[in-house]
This record gives sequence, C-alpha cells and structure tokens, in this order.
Amino acid sequence: MIPGKFDYYAPTSVGDAIALLTEHGDDAKILAGGQSLIPAMRYRLAMPEVLIDINGLSDLSYLEERNGHLAIGAMAREVDLEDSDVVQSRYHLLADAAVMIADPVVRNRATVGGNIAHADPANDHPAVMLAYNATVVAQGPNGERTIPIDDFFTDLFEQALEDNEILTEIRIPQPNGKSGGAYTKIERKVGDYASAAVAVQLTLNGDDVCEDIRIGLTNVNYMPMRATNAEAVLRGNALTDELIAEAATAAAAECDPSSDLRGSAEYKRSLVRTLTIRTIGKAITRATGEA
Repeated sequence: MIPGKFDYYAPTSVGDAIALLTEHGDDAKILAGGQSLIPAMRYRLAMPEVLIDINGLSDLSYLEERNGHLAIGAMAREVDLEDSDVVQSRYHLLADAAVMIADPVVRNRATVGGNIAHADPANDHPAVMLAYNATVVAQGPNGERTIPIDDFFTDLFEQALEDNEILTEIRIPQPNGKSGGAYTKIERKVGDYASAAVAVQLTLNGDDVCEDIRIGLTNVNYMPMRATNAEAVLRGNALTDELIAEAATAAAAECDPSSDLRGSAEYKRSLVRTLTIRTIGKAITRATGEA
C-alpha cells in the first residue's frame, strides 16, 4: 500500500514547528526518525493530513551532561547513544538498551525523542526512562514545561503532550554514589520487539542496603509501566537472593501481558520473573563494582 495524501512542511526552528502544530492541530503529525510513523502511514494505520518534518532542527541533536543530568535532545539518534563515551561509561542501563533497539539501520535514523513520544509499551526507551525517573521537556506556544516521566505515559500510544507541543529534551539524573543499572531483553530474533524486557536502576548505601530502586517493564502491559510492588519489596532492605526472588514474583504478578505470537501471557510473566532477578543482579554488580 501507499500513504494517503498529505501536506508536507519542513520547519527550520522549534518556533516554526509549534506554529504549524497550532495551526493544524489534530490533523498534523511530527516526523522525526519516522521508523514508526512511516510504516503506519504506508499501511494507512495513520493518515495525517499534514506532516511536519523536524529533521532540520539540528539544535535538538545534542547529548551532554549538565546541571546534574544527562540532557538528550529530542533529535539525538539512537546510534548517538552507542557512540557516546559518557553513556557507555556512566549510564549503563541506557547503554544496554541502546544496542538492543531494532537493528543498526534503524538506529541510524530513529530518534530517542520519537521513541518516547510514540508511547508504545513495546518500545525499549519508555521502560528505561521510567527506571531512570527521567524528566521530559516539552515546548509549546505558552513556553517550556517539564513533565515527570511517571506522568508522561497516559494510555496505549498516548502521552501527556498537548496537540501544539513538541518534545524537545529528555533529562536523566546523573548517577551518584553506589548506583547501577541494567536492561535485559528477550526477543525472538534480532530487531524484533521484546517478548518481555526489564529495566532496573538502583542505588545502595554504604552498607549495601537499597536506598532506592525503580523497575520498568517492556511489552507486558497496555502502556509503559513500573513494577512498583516489586520496588517496594526491595527499597530500604538488603538485597538478598530471597528478597530479590520475592520482588521478581511481585513484578510478574503486577504486569498484564497479552498472549500473541511472541508467547503466552503465562510465558511472559515467567520471563518477567526471571529477567527481574537477572537484571537486579547485574545492576547490583555495577553499583558495587564487583566482577
């Protein structure tokens, strides 16, 4: 199939893009990397009347640490995460996920901002950003606002952006002290969506007691989710094997997977249980610096 008819605009500034969104409203779609939107348009699952191509907004392509966080411009490509020394050395959860997203061809075009704005629970970044307690920056005609990641995803393929707002930046808090993170994913083949995946970011105190932990789950719920019950089991306690297993059982119980070609709901719950144990263990190893 081929896409339906649409008007095409290529703004050269964020302000111009916002003006076009304000003018066209629900009829318009933002084109960033296009790795989700273009296939949907091809099969006419999406039929925007107006396409606003923001690939010319090169000032949104940055990736840098500043003011206590890692700032990721919305137009930073997935491959930029792979090539970043800062990401590879300090943001291990993000580094893990970066190489598991689709394949190299897709990662050369796909954007971090587009991945998150699409709000697909099968995408990898939503769970990663939930685990990081990230902040989303949006810009609209009334200026800039920040949205906590816990408030950003609102439903299947839906998020908190207004119709005339553009996601411009994602902010990940810099890891401090004994912090570690990891992402573990099971997929049928390279480049496929996850059957299930688990993102973990944790911080230990000097006695190796868990000060804080956040666990994001991929493709086992109708919208991106945290395993908050599992987090509560671990927070404030020493992370023994028995307690981690209890948390993994809690994570499997609170997710809500659907049976499909990637496995039955029971299989996916079992994956969540196993992957939670593995991912927490890897995050602990990184936090403590042990081999």
